[in-house]
Amino acid sequence: MDQGRFGVCDAVWEKIAPLLPGKASDSGVTAKDNRLFLEAVLWRVRTGLPWRDLPEGFGKWNSVFQRFRRWVRGRSLRPHLRARVRRARFRVCPDRRHHRHRAPEGERRKGGTQNQAIGRSRGGLTTKIVALVDGLGNLARFVLLPGQRHDTIGVPPLIEGVAFGALLGDRAFDADWLRAELDTRGAVAVIPPKANRKGHFDFDRHAYRWRHLIENLFAKLKEFRAIATRYDKTDTSFRASINLAAAIIASR
Repeated sequence: MDQGRFGVCDAVWEKIAPLLPGKASDSGVTAKDNRLFLEAVLWRVRTGLPWRDLPEGFGKWNSVFQRFRRWVRGRSLRPHLRARVRRARFRVCPDRRHHRHRAPEGERRKGGTQNQAIGRSRGGLTTKIVALVDGLGNLARFVLLPGQRHDTIGVPPLIEGVAFGALLGDRAFDADWLRAELDTRGAVAVIPPKANRKGHFDFDRHAYRWRHLIENLFAKLKEFRAIATRYDKTDTSFRASINLAAAIIASR
């Protein structure tokens, strides 16, 4: 196994290990194989292969999968994995990407895509990730939307309670209510106006160049094939995979 591509290097593990359940300071039975388990999950997120194809060196695939689901239900793979990442709050950048959904056979038979942030768009059944990065390009927050929903629907939960001086977004985020919200906050809207926009809106073109931060993040996330194409049936598992990938990216 190429640890450089699929494993967790020592430097990354030192940052993530204290944030996981089962460490020595926790009560109860200490999980001695946290690192192996995390590497198994990361292998699957990186390759996008079915859980059944997990290499034997990681243990029984179903045991790893069931433990992954327990961690998901216990919110052990939530954003606190990124808690130690230093954030620059002077600007934030929202953006979105469509991710095609590939349903397992059982899901196709049962029709299990309802209420799982999956919807039909031009690309078929897709999930939209609307994400927010900070001034250092680290993932701060994200929401999942069905593919047919508009990007701006995901903005309110992204910026709620977040302090920033400027919001950088592309034309999809050019909405009157968002500009009004930013004006109320005293934040600058670095958003180019839509082509059919009435009136004149200036924006800082130099500052807008920093939107490459979120483009870079999505490029890095798409190196994980289970995120580039969504293979998870549930939105909770998909969120956990994104959180894990973002934690690995931020810890490098």
